[in-house]
Amino acid sequence: MTDIFRRQLIRGRIRGRHLALRPPWAPDEAVFVDACDRCGDCLRACPEGVIVQGSGGFPEMDFREQGCSLCGECVTACRGKALAGDPSRDRPWDTVAEIRADCLAEKGVVCRSCGEACDERAIRFALRVGGAALPRLDAGRCTGCGCCIGVCPVKAVRIRRGAAGTVDGPREPRPSASDGQREVRAG
Repeated sequence: MTDIFRRQLIRGRIRGRHLALRPPWAPDEAVFVDACDRCGDCLRACPEGVIVQGSGGFPEMDFREQGCSLCGECVTACRGKALAGDPSRDRPWDTVAEIRADCLAEKGVVCRSCGEACDERAIRFALRVGGAALPRLDAGRCTGCGCCIGVCPVKAVRIRRGAAGTVDGPREPRPSASDGQREVRAG
């Protein structure tokens, strides 16, 4: 059975939940929506401007222009404590980047934009004889900051929730909608 929100049904998005990526240190969706008063303090506090007002007035991340520095200003500004955590200690979210098959390097075109944008060096390139070097993501190093998204000329990078371990080498089967892992819109 597909689990959809009423708003998604009205807008014709019936493939299941398409949860927005909430600001760093946000709890799970139900707790966040209940705790957030939609005041906009986190939007104004974000020095990068990547927290935007999303559906229903709730804040969500938009990585089309740049990524999140994970500075924690949004947590400090949140009066309602919908964003709670210690930015110096806690992981901001359970997300990692994912490089899809429409990546230029996968098509034989030399491109390293995502790797050059990654300060954590989570995206590296494996040399290949007779072709463009292929991107490899180390999910253990990836912070899910989104810096790699906006720089991709073909939008082949997305953020995926609930991904643990490494995405390097042989890829594991994609999770089904029933196992709790969901694709997240990154902008």
